[in-house]
Amino acid sequence: MSIFSGIGSATRSGLGNMIKARQARVNRDVHAFLAGLDDESLARSGFRRDQLKRGGSVAGLL
Repeated sequence: MSIFSGIGSATRSGLGNMIKARQARVNRDVHAFLAGLDDESLARSGFRRDQLKRGGSVAGLL
């Protein structure tokens, strides 16, 4: 059973859009934070600077 089963299609679509927008914001915020770390701190966290430049692994963090 879906948590959206008792609401209309427009509301479901709106909630979906809101969730996507918040996820995109979180991804940007995490990426900005990680980009501000030095290379040694990034390495301890399991990231490399080149991964951040292309944005590949930041989404995997969340």
